[in-house]
Amino acid sequence: MKKPLKEYTIQFIGLKQGEHDFEYTINKTFFEYFDYDEFNDANIKLSIVLNKKTTLLELHFKISGSINTNCDVTNESYNQDLSNEFNLIVKFGDEYNNENEDILIVPHGTYEINVAQYIYELIVLSIPAKRVHPGVLDGTLQSDILNKLKELSPKQTNNNNKEIDPRWDTLKKLLTDK
Repeated sequence: MKKPLKEYTIQFIGLKQGEHDFEYTINKTFFEYFDYDEFNDANIKLSIVLNKKTTLLELHFKISGSINTNCDVTNESYNQDLSNEFNLIVKFGDEYNNENEDILIVPHGTYEINVAQYIYELIVLSIPAKRVHPGVLDGTLQSDILNKLKELSPKQTNNNNKEIDPRWDTLKKLLTDK
């Protein structure tokens, strides 16, 4: 088992009740800890607002930034913008329980919480399932792969010149003979 990333451990025992802000910059090194290498680089700003109450903690995660990834169509690298938010409630109970994705139960007497796993999941789930270079979408990207895809795609033919099966004419009469 890997040691948790210490810089993402929040000690809440000495904090007063109310809101506390934590700011982080996430880069590719963070994802290497999780053996995640689906993109080339990352520059993501993360803010966590921890609202300490008498019986629980409310954490509000907010990310914004970009990752550098490869297009699924052309394999060209590009920057994909990301933004997302997530709320987590930390309650105190008899034993540790993280089965609910929005509620974490930690044993009484716990004085800190490591949020690295929640940050990782928030960012990874923010990445589109299909990553497409913006140049592919607006037609401005020129690449050998796109040219080859166009060359190999099925050609559009003019259907007006084809001879129509006479059985269709009989069926069309049914529509007009009302």
